[in-house]
Amino acid sequence: MLSTYYASLVAIFCRYFVDSFHSPLPWATCRDEWGKNCINAAPSEPSDEPNGTLNNTDRIISSSELYYVKEVLREKDQIADGIGLPNWDLVIGLFVSWLCVFLIIRRGVKSSGKASYFLALFPYVIMGVLLIRAVTLPGSLDGIYYFIKPNWGKILDPKVWYAAVTQCFYSLSVCFGNIIMYASYNKFGHNVHRDATIVTALDTATSLLAGFTIFGILGHLAHEIGTDDIGKVVKGGAGLAFISYPDAIAKFKQLPQIFSVLFFLMLFVLGIGSNIAMTSCTVTAIRDRFPNFKQWQCSLLIAVVSFFIGLMYITPGGQYMLTLVDFFGASMIALVLGIAELYTIGWIYGTDRLCKDIEFMLGRKVGLYWRLCWGIFTPLIMTIILIYFYATYEPLIYNNQAYPAWAYGIGWSITAFGVIQLPLWMLVAIIREPGNTLGEKICGAFRPKKNWGPSDPLLREQYNKQIEHELMPKRGQGFWASIKQNIMG
Repeated sequence: MLSTYYASLVAIFCRYFVDSFHSPLPWATCRDEWGKNCINAAPSEPSDEPNGTLNNTDRIISSSELYYVKEVLREKDQIADGIGLPNWDLVIGLFVSWLCVFLIIRRGVKSSGKASYFLALFPYVIMGVLLIRAVTLPGSLDGIYYFIKPNWGKILDPKVWYAAVTQCFYSLSVCFGNIIMYASYNKFGHNVHRDATIVTALDTATSLLAGFTIFGILGHLAHEIGTDDIGKVVKGGAGLAFISYPDAIAKFKQLPQIFSVLFFLMLFVLGIGSNIAMTSCTVTAIRDRFPNFKQWQCSLLIAVVSFFIGLMYITPGGQYMLTLVDFFGASMIALVLGIAELYTIGWIYGTDRLCKDIEFMLGRKVGLYWRLCWGIFTPLIMTIILIYFYATYEPLIYNNQAYPAWAYGIGWSITAFGVIQLPLWMLVAIIREPGNTLGEKICGAFRPKKNWGPSDPLLREQYNKQIEHELMPKRGQGFWASIKQNIMG
């Protein structure tokens, strides 16, 4: 679900990238058919006014916003009107997106690994160029200060923490399978501690770098329109990439096309890179189950099926559907299954055993901080956030409009389909587990299989002896003793 609608966003990046070669930029000025409440995004002249006479109730709308809504999306006023037919220009962008993904992953992780050198490094070059340009603009420092200034009044708001958790899930691909897929190609003793440290540190640094760049230019936009409130020029979600930033670029007096081309090329490359990871994960899962299914065949099948599913998101009602699937199909499912994974690893498999596994693989002990996080703090905090989210749930809206009842029904069905996988396959595992009684089947299903461990027979024998020796001491000594051992070791 995530990769199909992600590719539709890449299709829009592709459209904006092509449009960026036009002079002037197509979203820089108003068109007659957009109505009298449009105002040019390009640098204003003293005589510039909205198209016609406005009433007090009319809202002034930037040409960049109207271009996105009326020309790119051709968006319908409400979802009740239906989603309509796909926009042909976005269909081309969607095809290009999936063609790039297929060509890169058709030979497996080796070809996608080579492509990663470009896909991962090239955006940093563009971000560096844009950042240098951003900090030289008047008002840019105000935007950067707005970006890094904490709003302490929101620190205890669970909605903020829910948004932060889901952002980390997306940014680091937590609980989407991508990390496990890539890690499965590592050698047994590979230093995953180092990798995890590097990835999380670079992820944070990249987010800050991108934030400085974006908000530096938005600070310049606020300076140009004469406001000190940066929040007035910032739009959330897709609006930041497709409305606020193009609006700011259109106000550049010298060669805005260059910065527009660089920006949307960067987003296109980042989008392709992210989608490669998600699609490779799906391909790996299928080929693990069906090893005779060739890499290129599986990649082509997924690309074709995903292309046709993605057509739904590039219709005039596509953003309504994208928002619906993103909320019910990606964020919510990942959070619920992520919490279940924390409890499973922390208390069924056991934090202590996980730490012993890491010590066996890396030759280094795991500190108390990680034990407390994995066993207590992270599961507890995530559970509180999820409970609060459901307790304060409000129906999803898009463009200040509520969805019809059937749309909410589809949304909750998507969530149920994803979450129900957990109890469904748990039940299947219990039924398949050998045993004379139901209790034996349940206990057996919640224990690692006999062949669990390193694939190398000598290492597995050594592993089994060491694990049995390490975990034996406090077995049978009571409930609190087992809890203490699980957390403290």
